[in-house]
Amino acid sequence: MRKPVEILIERYKNNIYAIAFNLCKNAQDAEDVVQDTFIQYISLKKDFETEQHIRAWLIRVAINKAKNKNTAFFRRNTMPLEDYMETLTFESSESSELFETVMNLPEKYRLVIHLFYYEDYSVKEIADILKISASNVKVRLSRGRSLLKNTLKEVWEDDE
Repeated sequence: MRKPVEILIERYKNNIYAIAFNLCKNAQDAEDVVQDTFIQYISLKKDFETEQHIRAWLIRVAINKAKNKNTAFFRRNTMPLEDYMETLTFESSESSELFETVMNLPEKYRLVIHLFYYEDYSVKEIADILKISASNVKVRLSRGRSLLKNTLKEVWEDDE
């Protein structure tokens, strides 16, 4: 199965961008990751089993490309998250705090939380995408939720 790239871009560009942004914490790098991911799809001559397989492949490639961006020398020496947060708009202060808290989680927790809650992947699907065990995904979700809960609890208690 091979889908035209125009259809895949229309369907998945926002999902891939969100995942890339989650890892890169930078809009320009996330856009580059989206572009590079679809370029790799175009240049790849692989047949996929299903559309879900294509989606999972695109996400896996985007994760790898975002991680590569983060290890580049220039990327490690650029804008901190706080500066970027000032350029974003949120509907409420709580959504801003939640976004910032999620973005400050360690990468391994932030990524599984994003895939589970924003991309609606199951634990097994996340395990396949990240090439880790399902029990490891469950542990990361649990620890990520716990970190979010503790951090937000402290922030909200300080506001009172």
